Amino acid sequence: MDPHSHKNVRQHHCSDTEHGLHRRRFLQGLAGGGAISMMSWAGLFTPRTFAEIARRKGKHCILLWLCGAPSQFETWDPKPGTASGGPFGSIPTALPGVHFSELMPRSATIADRLSIIRSMRTSESEHFQGIDLLNRGAGPRPPFTRPTLGAVLAEQLGHLDSPIPNFILLDPCPEGNEFKAFKAGNWAGWLGAQYGPVRLGGEYRIPDVKRIADMTTEDHEEREALRQFLTRKYQNESDSSAARSVNAAYSRVKGLMSCADLFDLEKLPAADRERYGQGTFGQHTLLARHLVENGAPFVMVANGMPWDCHVFHHEIYQMLVPDLDNIIYQLITDLEVRGLLDDTLVVMMGEFGRTPWLNASRGRDHYPNAWSLALAGCGIRQGVVVGATDPEGIEVTEDPFDEKNLFATIFSALGIDPYAEYDLPGFPTFHRVEDRKPPIHKVLA
Repeated sequence: MDPHSHKNVRQHHCSDTEHGLHRRRFLQGLAGGGAISMMSWAGLFTPRTFAEIARRKGKHCILLWLCGAPSQFETWDPKPGTASGGPFGSIPTALPGVHFSELMPRSATIADRLSIIRSMRTSESEHFQGIDLLNRGAGPRPPFTRPTLGAVLAEQLGHLDSPIPNFILLDPCPEGNEFKAFKAGNWAGWLGAQYGPVRLGGEYRIPDVKRIADMTTEDHEEREALRQFLTRKYQNESDSSAARSVNAAYSRVKGLMSCADLFDLEKLPAADRERYGQGTFGQHTLLARHLVENGAPFVMVANGMPWDCHVFHHEIYQMLVPDLDNIIYQLITDLEVRGLLDDTLVVMMGEFGRTPWLNASRGRDHYPNAWSLALAGCGIRQGVVVGATDPEGIEVTEDPFDEKNLFATIFSALGIDPYAEYDLPGFPTFHRVEDRKPPIHKVLA
């Protein structure tokens, strides 16, 4: 049709007032027909979805990701007096007969609240591959992208209509670690963008959380409700993954606009900030506690790669470990005092351990053959040490466990079926934990 053939037809341009009136009439019509009851900021839910949400308990998980891989010898599995043990001694803990490194005196006093696994044995010795493995719980299977632990827990523990994000990644030094190679879609994999992380740190900021000054709250809410209804309708009718991603992004920004203050470290009590130390890892661990306290299901705290000490290992760890020791102590005791520990699983780990020997630069290199991690809180027995290594820490001698055992443990502790099959039409069969690897029963409550 000739675009000029109707040039004499009067063109009508709606005013802002008319736009508002039309939106209100549209929404009123939906309400009159009962459709408005099916609308939320997460979209048009089915009754089954509401039932699933109602059954979920308010459980949380904080993952302290010690990127770069901390040494087991200077933390949970010291070997004093041996060639591999280094210059640091060991100290008794609140558990009779159990010793930690002397660099962890505060954690030693709360050992009766922790579960220590000293017998991790995994397969990847390079950072990216190790991080990928320990964040997904299974090796790669191209071309499929398995969701990370945070995405799975966001789906299982979170609510899509919650204003606070279901997966939060606090990464104040993102250029210093391998997560910069994780594209946005890598985090959630086949679960979809709605389960990806809201990421803060470095250049990552909470975007667009301020409403335009001349737009009223009512007008903003109505515009968003109409946009959400129409895009969700299109998504349902066309089964469009692009529309799902757009809806997820808008819903996330909508939620962040209402809870942006929760992410402001300056609003936290000065005394709390002082207790956690002035380093970025301590400050963001405090923020993680604050976010969980306000309903966040999963928060991951990372901080560059300070643990990757290939040179002057002992000198650097003399500074690193006491800081971590204090952070762990503050977090566990805070959660306990606030009545949150029983419902919050805390995982403290890196991607592997460090070698029992020093290299020519007096550093410890990568070592996945025998390493340690710690758990506490929801679903975890208190005061347990599982597994053992030989006197030099070279091999696991008792109860070897891998990433699949660990993921089965995490899911079991949080009340999630470890072996459930993903509903992926047209895909091969995938499970939350492959090969039905058992959880580490000794650490489960």
